[in-house]
Amino acid sequence: MSETESERRRRRWINLGELIALAALIVSGFGVWISWKSSGDEKPTRIVEQRQSIPLTLRGRREDDGERLEISPVEPSHALESLTVTVPGASPIEVGSDGELQAREVEAALKNRENEPKDRTLSVRVRIDARYVEMGRDRHSSGTYTLRYMWKHGGLFGGRSLHLVGLSRG
Repeated sequence: MSETESERRRRRWINLGELIALAALIVSGFGVWISWKSSGDEKPTRIVEQRQSIPLTLRGRREDDGERLEISPVEPSHALESLTVTVPGASPIEVGSDGELQAREVEAALKNRENEPKDRTLSVRVRIDARYVEMGRDRHSSGTYTLRYMWKHGGLFGGRSLHLVGLSRG
């Protein structure tokens, strides 16, 4: 029973395939050993999402036909502690944590603007300094805002009164 040339060739290919499979098995085993060896040194990786601090931005909502302006943070995670509104050329107006800016306080700060037209929306740039709480930490922020207001006729005896219209960043 002698082997033919084709049988020898097939047997040679089988031996070559077995050698390649054996080499792949050795490489895989070596990779598993390296992975197992290095995993003992490291602690498990914890991925924790960290919240970034959000800058304070304020908005103003007109109340009581412009008699007052409720200033509140846009972001609900901010809690106001105090606000200070500074009109150029006037002393600062302290606003509490409720954020209610009274029109009469702004009118006193704008006392040198008697010649401004009535029944027309006007604006003045103000500086607002705020203390607030975010993520359990006390924070401080300052910014320039545009306070919009309108002078209206004062009533039976003339004169005029100031009505607040709104507040915007700028």
